[in-house]
Amino acid sequence: MSKASDITKLLLEALQSYWGYDSFRPLQEKAMTAVLSGRDSLVVFPTGGGKSLCFQAPAVCCEGLAVVVSPLISLMKDQVDALNACGVNAACLNSAVDHDEQRRIENEAASGKLQLLYLAPERLVTERTRNLLGSCTLAFFAIDEAHCVSQWGHDFRPEYRELAILRKHFPKTAIHAYTATATETVRADIVAQLRLEKPEVLVSSFDRPNLIYSVARKTGGVGQIADVVKKHKDESGIVYCITRKSVESTCEALNDMGLSALPYHAGLSDHQRRKNQDAFIKDQVNTVVATVAFGMGIDKSNVRYVVHAGMPKSLEGYQQESGRAGRDGLEADCCLFYSGRDYGLWKHMVSQSESEGGLDGALESLNAIYRYCGSSTCRHQSLVEYFGETWKKTECGACDVCLGLLEQVDDPLIISQKIISCVVRIDQRFGADYLSLVLHGSKDQRIVQNGHEKLSTWGLLADQDRRAIRDWTEQLVGQGFLEKMGEYNVVQVTENGWRLLKGELTPRLSKPSTPSSKKKTKTAAAESWDGVDKGLFTQLRELRKDKATERQVPAYVIFNDASLREMARIRPSNSSTFYKVHGVGEKKMAEYGEEFIRHIRDYCQSSDVEMDVD
Repeated sequence: MSKASDITKLLLEALQSYWGYDSFRPLQEKAMTAVLSGRDSLVVFPTGGGKSLCFQAPAVCCEGLAVVVSPLISLMKDQVDALNACGVNAACLNSAVDHDEQRRIENEAASGKLQLLYLAPERLVTERTRNLLGSCTLAFFAIDEAHCVSQWGHDFRPEYRELAILRKHFPKTAIHAYTATATETVRADIVAQLRLEKPEVLVSSFDRPNLIYSVARKTGGVGQIADVVKKHKDESGIVYCITRKSVESTCEALNDMGLSALPYHAGLSDHQRRKNQDAFIKDQVNTVVATVAFGMGIDKSNVRYVVHAGMPKSLEGYQQESGRAGRDGLEADCCLFYSGRDYGLWKHMVSQSESEGGLDGALESLNAIYRYCGSSTCRHQSLVEYFGETWKKTECGACDVCLGLLEQVDDPLIISQKIISCVVRIDQRFGADYLSLVLHGSKDQRIVQNGHEKLSTWGLLADQDRRAIRDWTEQLVGQGFLEKMGEYNVVQVTENGWRLLKGELTPRLSKPSTPSSKKKTKTAAAESWDGVDKGLFTQLRELRKDKATERQVPAYVIFNDASLREMARIRPSNSSTFYKVHGVGEKKMAEYGEEFIRHIRDYCQSSDVEMDVD
């Protein structure tokens, strides 16, 4: 392929024909062109940014077999189901495939009938698989979840290191690496470990404007989590917990409230995990309560909320886990509830699991997410700047800070000086709970025994709610004015904290806003429903569910929520208009067009609603 214009035209035709898309997302054209030009590449797009299409679309535009390395069986199956639904001949080889099916797939690969073949890294490096690939005409290798290659990444997997042999055994075949989370250090390590040769490195914006971020301290129990789940009744969501025990207790509590949920963690049998995950993917249950082991293999596009019931251990992990919401581009809530105990728990866990060489990096990542929780800076800004991107907006309109859900206190310097002065008065020997008791003027037995009721700082914030004092302490830790040290998380003053005492630095302290102080900002949530007939949308979801059940595939494989909303907005009366809906390609038009159009027409006629809206 010589001319860039020819490549672009070919790719656009493939996008329209197979996926029903009429344009590229940012940087997709460059990423796809690199594949068709035979040049190695490293592509870093946020979850939901369309990185899978960067190797799928070129695979249907070139001769030969595209080999995709994927870490989980469920991820392979989801992508293969979606590709087959679009008319692309794709398959996967893994332990869930029986012998006869394996032979069929191998024969199709060798004969050139197969366009994409998904493999786990362990299988790819076996002699049998190398021999199979040696008998095929290879187009390229695509390494998905490529951050797993790097020991500096948040999800390092040793088996990914073995992929370096691809360059040795297939020196003329281009290698393309794709990931949603990679700092500059991780990107350099991926290039080195995979032996990429002068790769095209493309890093998209890390911002996900359709995600609405909020952070709050835990108030105890599952009430905060239940509020989010109730808000999204009949919609899919994930609740992440730190431990298996908290997964089970949270799941049980939600079910006791009549909110149907299933658990997912490593303590369950393989069969039970698969069963629960399958129920979630097929919309048989709306909520999964899980440890972070869940989600990497989920290609489910219609997740409308992700709740973290505890603080994650890194911003890399949080960006990926929260990014599993809103993959269809529609609005989704990402709610994080944290406490100081989460910090202590993670600190203990990483200290036990990390080697001495990796401990510093793990603790640095932990401190970064803790600062994020205690910050009063725009959440979108904090995330993109952490990954080295310059934030160019003033307000995002999609986080608790910019939406006015957090109200700034009027005198943050005075309050902070009182808190830090008390830390000094109690000799920097106690934790945050004890500190808040002293500041609130408690006569708890421990305080009296220590003589701390006689301190000048005792009761200095008696006019404030003790929970607010505790929260402000955590915010000062998050902003680097205080730090927690040792096994018991003793609060101590940092260098910047001493400067704050002198009035040289001023923090930002926030508190939950009152209803009257909340901004009336129009968010992505409101805009995405403009012109949508919600009654029709609901009926189309039911029709989609029936079709998915018939074909034994996830509902979003038929059409995602974004496509259904567009149908309910445009309300097409004929195939020509229906074909204009984003996500309607030739195969889906042929399979579902007539029935969906008939359903839309019947609804509009009975409800006296206009059709074919521009």
